[in-house]
Amino acid sequence: MKISKSKIILITALTAVFTFSCKDLDELNINPNGVSPEKARPKLLLATIETSLGQTVTNLGYGDLAGVMQHTQKDGWGGGHNSYDWNDQRWSGPYGILRNIDEMYRKSEEIGLEFYMGTALVMKAYVFGLIADLWGDAPYTDALKGDIQAEEYIKPKFDTQQFIYHAILDDLEQANTLLAKNQDDYVDVDPVQDVIYQGDVAKWRKFANSLALRYYMRLSIKEPDFARGGIEKITGDPAKYPLIVSSDDDANMAYIGSNSSDSWPNNTVFDGTNGSNFRRIKMCKTLVDAMKTLDDPRLGVWAAPVEIPLVFDPNNPDRDEIVDGKRYVGKNITDEYYNTFGIEIDTSSDFVGMPPAWSQVPSAYNLSPDLNQAAFNPHVSWLNDRYRNASGPLLKSRIMTATEVHFILAEAALRGMAVGDAQSHYEAAIRESFNVWGVSDQYDTYIQGPAAFNGTIEQVMEQKWISSWTAAAEAWFDYRRTGLPDLQAGPYSKRSVLPVRFMYSIDEQDLNPDNTREAINRLEDTQYRPPDDLKSSWAKPWVIQGTDMPWN
Repeated sequence: MKISKSKIILITALTAVFTFSCKDLDELNINPNGVSPEKARPKLLLATIETSLGQTVTNLGYGDLAGVMQHTQKDGWGGGHNSYDWNDQRWSGPYGILRNIDEMYRKSEEIGLEFYMGTALVMKAYVFGLIADLWGDAPYTDALKGDIQAEEYIKPKFDTQQFIYHAILDDLEQANTLLAKNQDDYVDVDPVQDVIYQGDVAKWRKFANSLALRYYMRLSIKEPDFARGGIEKITGDPAKYPLIVSSDDDANMAYIGSNSSDSWPNNTVFDGTNGSNFRRIKMCKTLVDAMKTLDDPRLGVWAAPVEIPLVFDPNNPDRDEIVDGKRYVGKNITDEYYNTFGIEIDTSSDFVGMPPAWSQVPSAYNLSPDLNQAAFNPHVSWLNDRYRNASGPLLKSRIMTATEVHFILAEAALRGMAVGDAQSHYEAAIRESFNVWGVSDQYDTYIQGPAAFNGTIEQVMEQKWISSWTAAAEAWFDYRRTGLPDLQAGPYSKRSVLPVRFMYSIDEQDLNPDNTREAINRLEDTQYRPPDDLKSSWAKPWVIQGTDMPWN
């Protein structure tokens, strides 16, 4: 069971260079069963738009951004996931969704279908918000006009991140008005085509206002008075601005699981790689340790216990054997491992997470006997077996949730806004998350233990980070704004701190060079940005410029 040094050297050489592919961000936003916008009625476009949006949210939050936020790590081909070894990232996928949304809105406006106009504005705000969150400045005013043969539209200007945030809040205000009528006042609403809310107008209205809360809070550091006014406006008039406050109203997209295009990513049913994509993903030590400290029952829903725990035997230096399902190792074995990797073994008997970017040979973690790129490592926690499946009751894209809304309001209350009691919102956020993950019977014990409310923003943001499992993009944007939780980059990360944005693609710099360069020049330089890399993921976008966030 020993790991020979020669084998380690070989694996190190083979895995020294990591690459990040932007292919996932593009291809996983394309529905091969979608309807051509030119031929479709608005209701036939809706499902295509919703599924594309849902896939985008999951592919970000369950993909490399789960690595950035230290929910998961990969023990093979993990450079982008573990170490932020990113190249440029294309935004053609999100803009492709926006083209369909724009088509749906225009067709709906032509024939007076207010339900579809309202839902289009909600999803337009969501996707443009995501683009601004990920990249910063981006085409908005001149976007989606490529069919107009004019230079300013073929090479669109980049609106500022600040402008886009304000524009989407305007769209959400309009959506709230469009969706304010009674259900029976809307025509041609098809529940089958609406895979998120089955045509429920009231729930779409709650989605619109909850999304507005997200973006008011996004602006709370740079524009505190504006953010306060918007948040208090919404919470002060619940009849006019209803919110998602119960998980029954969460904006989710379930996976059908009939083929690879409508299934949970990296499942072993349609994977085509003998399950290696699933096997590469392991729980991250940061998340596992935080949840174990809190005795959090959601950990067992998301993760699998170690198959074979390690046990240190101080009396037999060369011992290395498996007895009764446990692997006993002596001092010589653990010393060789420590001398090679500089890290102690983890002898936890329940859940073991992999540290972030801990080695160039992540497959070797915790005395793994398998150094392949998709390791059968029995000494570290894999994901729960439910994530092998193509579909399931808990396998959903979590687009906007009551848990997030309550955490936003808990933070707002702690920042002095008139939105109710911080503790009540904090506890409601956790309660709704426990309901979603099927552990509601353990809520009372949990909320009276180490997770009991202590009145700090640090605690609220840590719990929000935990609850963003499989939706880690939002946790990344929170971290960028608040520096919480206090995550540290691993020793083999590309930089010594976490990144704060996606880079503009080479395509944009080649095809729209002047506007792209102008946007790049508006980024704020930092000590972590390479001097020759003006488009770096460590250059600050507007939303955190002039602040000391997220790196103190």
